Amino acid sequence: MLRLLSISSKSKSSSLRKSSSISPYSFTHSETHLCNPTNSPISSNSSGFPSNQFNSINPAKTPDGYLFCHRFDRNFSSFGSKIGFCKVSSSVYWLNCANLRTCERNGSGVLRVQGSVSGMRSFSSESDRESMEYDVVIVGAGPAGLSAAIRLKQMCLEKGVDLSVCVVEKGAEVGAHILSGNVFEPRALDELLPQWKQEEAPISIPVSSDKFWFLTKKRAFSLPCPFDNKGNYVISLSQLVRWMGTKAEELGVEIYPGFAASEILYDAKDTVIGIATNDMGVAKDGSKKEIFQCGVELKGRVMLLAEGCRGSISEKIMKKYNLREKRHAQHQTYALGIKEVWEIEEAKHNPGSVIHTLGWPLDQKTYGGSFLYHLQDRQIAIGLVVALNYQNPFLNPYEEFQKLKHHPAIKPLLEGGSVLQYGARTLNEGGFQSIPYPVFPGGAIIGCSAGFLNVPKIKGTHTAMKSGMLAAEATFGVLQEGLNLETYWDALQNSWIWEELYRARNYRPAFEHGLIPGLAISGLEHYILKGRSPFTLKHGIPDHEATKEQHKS
Repeated sequence: MLRLLSISSKSKSSSLRKSSSISPYSFTHSETHLCNPTNSPISSNSSGFPSNQFNSINPAKTPDGYLFCHRFDRNFSSFGSKIGFCKVSSSVYWLNCANLRTCERNGSGVLRVQGSVSGMRSFSSESDRESMEYDVVIVGAGPAGLSAAIRLKQMCLEKGVDLSVCVVEKGAEVGAHILSGNVFEPRALDELLPQWKQEEAPISIPVSSDKFWFLTKKRAFSLPCPFDNKGNYVISLSQLVRWMGTKAEELGVEIYPGFAASEILYDAKDTVIGIATNDMGVAKDGSKKEIFQCGVELKGRVMLLAEGCRGSISEKIMKKYNLREKRHAQHQTYALGIKEVWEIEEAKHNPGSVIHTLGWPLDQKTYGGSFLYHLQDRQIAIGLVVALNYQNPFLNPYEEFQKLKHHPAIKPLLEGGSVLQYGARTLNEGGFQSIPYPVFPGGAIIGCSAGFLNVPKIKGTHTAMKSGMLAAEATFGVLQEGLNLETYWDALQNSWIWEELYRARNYRPAFEHGLIPGLAISGLEHYILKGRSPFTLKHGIPDHEATKEQHKS
């Protein structure tokens, strides 16, 4: 995939527009310069332009193996979407690759090339930064964002139209910010890519056993398991997301990893029209280094925000447009999840085994629990989730996790093993009561940015994916059928996401009064009322207000 974002910062500003209906163009050019017919770096070029800019475009090869680059005038107004370029002045561009049809070389080393360019972008000078325009821009290449991108392109194929879709991801690569270890419910994937088994998705370890323990400091007591993981799989979510990324690119989605959305772009009517990526090459004191590169504007007719829990752009949007107040939603509640991936001894490994716990090392006023999943290749994922409304100001979630690993029921499993990965992330646990109105002028919020985690299931991947699919269908209706993006909100309320989260709505707030009352109420909800209780419990005070001050001696 070509990174069109890697434009020279020394150039003047320009704007790129990718058309949704594209016709191939032909061109003939006589200033295509022959280069060194090797793969070694080229130190200079025959046009006199700086060699560092020349090297950055990786010249293409002629049919007989010679490297070449093109030079052409500004009045050639369009490029193909498959073409990389480096802008070196206001009137000259270098072409990285083209679909060559004919090629001849004269005695002076100059090629005369005829080729075709498809997937056009047009250029103009409309802003102070480099700008790229798409039909749809998606922020975040996680399960929700990639599901939205894939579904959009699927609908394009079904209807015989083309929409340009861009996904920007802050991680260095797709899946880089997703730590392995997940009990995956394939319901949404079955709808999105029904042939995922035949297409070699990295999903191969079905849940083989499901246990639920109540821990004390020395013992583990088995309880009736409230989870129903029949038909679910123990997977590496980062591997699944990478696989989804390849599927999206095969459909024509452009994915740009390594670029964080740092700014929201608005038009004169206060409608969101895009995002700007962060500047690169900035020193600690804020000054610009020699390698400084200005951020790029990514503009879309529709913006979909799939940043994950407490995404910075999503939070700003919710506050600006009062999206929680619009639905009369409660504040969001959060938890911190700490996870490690271990490689253990073969004799101790039981692929597909799933264990969840409550109780120790947390006190009875702190909501949380641990998990232990047996993956493939002798790997396990172990972690601790701690709700952030804990009262004890001295509680350290990381130290509690270390205690957990020394529990008599867990320590023997880890002995002789080694840590492969570790990390932490926040989870939004507000559930049904805390879902904001997900539509704003110019776009919509999807996935964990909106808060679709099912707390009692401890699962949010399937709901995030489904929300992305619903948003994609609504977006297609906006761009091709003149509908309103409000159809996304309507579709959400009529989907299995809404039904599932409504039935689970009272589990998390039940623990506001402590562990024992929480177990009693959640047991009543699960085994007797089955989510159909005539009342809806409310969350307590916001997390940051729950922690008590240290008593002064």
